[in-house]
Amino acid sequence: MRIEENICWPSPGSAGLVWLGQAGFWIETGQHRILVDPYLSDSLAQKYKGEPNEHQRMMPPPCRIEDVPRPDIILITHAHTDHMDPDTLAPLCTRYPDVPFVVPISRFEEAQSRIGKSAKLIGVDADETITPIDGLTLTVFPAAHEERTYDDNGRDVFLGFGIESDGLKILHPGDTIPFPGLFERISKFAPDIALLPVNGRDKTRLAQGIPGNMSLAEAIELGRNIAVIIPHHWGMFSFNTIDPELIVVAANECTTLQIVLPVCGKLLRIHPADAENRLRVSMEVSRSKT
Repeated sequence: MRIEENICWPSPGSAGLVWLGQAGFWIETGQHRILVDPYLSDSLAQKYKGEPNEHQRMMPPPCRIEDVPRPDIILITHAHTDHMDPDTLAPLCTRYPDVPFVVPISRFEEAQSRIGKSAKLIGVDADETITPIDGLTLTVFPAAHEERTYDDNGRDVFLGFGIESDGLKILHPGDTIPFPGLFERISKFAPDIALLPVNGRDKTRLAQGIPGNMSLAEAIELGRNIAVIIPHHWGMFSFNTIDPELIVVAANECTTLQIVLPVCGKLLRIHPADAENRLRVSMEVSRSKT
């Protein structure tokens, strides 16, 4: 597996984001370093080798797993392997055994199996609000990966997170389509930045066992009251992506919010709110140290 190794990590204390590919993000709020849904291995290509959709990576991982800095916390939205990847998370747990993982309580045993029996796991369900570490508040959202799904105890299988730290609010809704109640929950949380999946969905993919997400148009509509949206969940697998040029076109045409096309491994710097109380995000050219 080829590894790009050109990643630009935000400097500690300097607000920024790095897209790690698929739904994975490194988030630096200024106070906390947060890792969400990292998929930095090639486990799915190995799992589906010889199958019709082989899950060959279109983009290499931006770094080696052993080069990931120590996060303060790791958030996992659901148990699909490109989000709860044992080949990424177990090595991180071994390297940073004191770092807590927030996982769906509905998939707690699966998380233990994939991350490690000794992992510091925090199980959560939709509509909970927790403070897992000092100064960090997490609002847990339900998600509908094609549909809202529950375990035998009525707990949501798919989740998202509202992250609040150092006066900054960032939404990562997990893999989801729009569904009743989602917009109202997002409006109540009032994020500054939303990280939204945009690979879309269709009957062909669903028939092949590939659940979908919101479309780019749906993401823009859902984020209409948010300062910045960053589209993700594209460019990883050829059978489940969109043309990034569509994001570029949308970004150029949209005047009500900032749409930022992320580049895997490149720093997106978060700038303070302007006179109209709207922050902005820009691509950082220079390389940052950890």
